[in-house]
Amino acid sequence: MIGREQVEQARRRIRDSVFLSPCAYSETFSRLTGLTAYLKLENLQMSGSFKERGALNKILSLAADERARGVICASAGNHAQGVAYHATRLGIASTIVMPEPTPLIKVANTREFGGTVVLHGANYDDAFAEARRRAEDEGLTFIHAFDDDAVIAGQGTIGLELLEQRPDLEAIIVPIGGGGLIAGIATAVKSAAPNVEVIGVQSERLPSAKVAIDAGEPTAIAASTTIADGIAVRRTGERTLPIIRELVDDIVTVDEEEIANAILLLLEREKTVAEGAGAVAAAAAINQKTSLGVGKKTAILVCGGNIDVNTLSRIIERGQAKDGRLVKLEVKLPDTPGALHGLVGVVAQARANIMEVSHVRDFGGLRLGETIVNVTLETRGPEHAQAILGDLRRQGFQIRRHKA
Repeated sequence: MIGREQVEQARRRIRDSVFLSPCAYSETFSRLTGLTAYLKLENLQMSGSFKERGALNKILSLAADERARGVICASAGNHAQGVAYHATRLGIASTIVMPEPTPLIKVANTREFGGTVVLHGANYDDAFAEARRRAEDEGLTFIHAFDDDAVIAGQGTIGLELLEQRPDLEAIIVPIGGGGLIAGIATAVKSAAPNVEVIGVQSERLPSAKVAIDAGEPTAIAASTTIADGIAVRRTGERTLPIIRELVDDIVTVDEEEIANAILLLLEREKTVAEGAGAVAAAAAINQKTSLGVGKKTAILVCGGNIDVNTLSRIIERGQAKDGRLVKLEVKLPDTPGALHGLVGVVAQARANIMEVSHVRDFGGLRLGETIVNVTLETRGPEHAQAILGDLRRQGFQIRRHKA
């Protein structure tokens, strides 16, 4: 296991090339969570995530002949960008093997940073096996995404920063994929402030660290898809697990809806973009998944912001629908001139915004002379939406509201 000295060495190596991300108090998240909440914004790094810390520390630790051969890694996206960015900056060739379903933004960014991208397999494990094969066949230097002492130490520099930025910190909530991030942070923090609680968060669909803790060893779990693709790791690391077992106080999970809602809240309330993996710590805090007491001074790690814009758009629409700010109605009308005008008039009188209208005349058991109109409305919230529904029903409209 690594110790604090390795983390200190990593900080000295990388500090001139990695952004000191802010850890600002959040009034909104303090109110939402009941904690005294600080957001550590690693999504502001050049590559959009914390991963470049560990990648750079590993690259700077390589011997000259290892650099000359070129480097290779497997990644679902963020480690890929960190390796590609810093390898290119240092004049080192990089090959990045990414799973085929990797979000397009991560693939595009990795190529822009100078990495040679190879898309292979359905998940991280498939990409990992291919990267290992290529490293052996082509003599490339492999840089592990999490199960490497230099990578763990690099990620641990976040812990050193947190203790300096918030000396009275009482807890830290950290996402877990393979475990490199939380292992590094726990190593740095617990050595100086053992009473600070370190809590890990995983996707409910891929709780590999929780399974490993229960099993007493890294254990491969069934593959699954999750919006938190950056922590979609089926097997926790051999090096990371002992540190997690010894130093991490608790591990909790969050579901897909909770993650999506956290992404939306971070965007709307904090004006910061987080990907799924970057929002799981916030999701755990918002949904009171931890046992942290009211008012506890807590750093919530927003560890990455590389989210595909199409995914973000769907999350925004889904979130608005769940909040009652986007309402889809099915209204039966007589198929006669002016019928739609009456419907629109009621909506306009209620000061709602019509986003979309479509007619259905051929399905749904309609009689001749009838039509179904699907209307999507933008409202001020659930109370406004209920008032509009009441107005329409009082005017005699037959309405069915679609569930969010």
